[in-house]
Amino acid sequence: MHPIINSIKDLSKKYEALFVDLWGCVHDGYSPFDEALNALKNYRAKGLGYVVLVTNSPRPSESVERQLHKIGVPTSCWDAIATSGDSARAAMFKGVVNQKVFHLGPENDSGFFNNMEIIDQVSSIERVSAENADGIVCTGPFDDLNDHPEDYKSLFTNFINRKLKMLCANPDIVVDRGHKRAYCAGALAKLYTEMGGESLYFGKPHKPIYDLAFDHLKKIDPNIPNDKILCIGDGMLTDIKGAVASKLDSLFITGGLASQETNTVIQPNQNKLNNFLDRQEFKPTYSIGFLR
Repeated sequence: MHPIINSIKDLSKKYEALFVDLWGCVHDGYSPFDEALNALKNYRAKGLGYVVLVTNSPRPSESVERQLHKIGVPTSCWDAIATSGDSARAAMFKGVVNQKVFHLGPENDSGFFNNMEIIDQVSSIERVSAENADGIVCTGPFDDLNDHPEDYKSLFTNFINRKLKMLCANPDIVVDRGHKRAYCAGALAKLYTEMGGESLYFGKPHKPIYDLAFDHLKKIDPNIPNDKILCIGDGMLTDIKGAVASKLDSLFITGGLASQETNTVIQPNQNKLNNFLDRQEFKPTYSIGFLR
């Protein structure tokens, strides 16, 4: 039997910090979830603990913050933001995929290439054509609502023949954008690897983004132990797998990517949830229909 909680109030005395996923937990890309906003605001306002938003967005944290403001997520919901984009950008500026890179992704992700202050930064990163590239930076499909990973096979074959490494700025495979499911950079990197290429990951479930989240939390309060941190998210292969790998407890939001498998309306169906989680390699500590 996998435990289901009614709200994060049930756990508020047990945890002093929350690592919270954004897409599917706090908003759907267009609108925020009011219950989630209230839960996070109350958690912080009552002095129960701190909130670090940990997102696989390929964008810098400043860009994510602007997006949150635009769709109506107030700053009272969080203390810090750790993005896959910032983890991946730091690696890019250290030259992990060389200096002349081809950007595979929409132009509105161009902020990924803005300079950042890090140690050991290479002299410059130059965005070039596919033909002139020494490496690939993937922030997603060019058109995530209409493109399919298979559309990129011919391009990938050319890159693989040239032994180019791909930096994946967002390990998510899919995301629900409103009511439509869209492919993310992780889907392209997965195909690239399956075709024989080398993909490098920096977001959830991989270590670099958790290191970044820990750094943010330590700047706020250096005395919070790992067993007082709860990871919240709707992705089994990102949020839950990453929490387990980092030895952190987790709260699985069943009403996101797994809403159909768990038959989530307000809460998941217990039998459906048990069947779903029994098939997973990684198990959450708790589950809930939606963040509230």
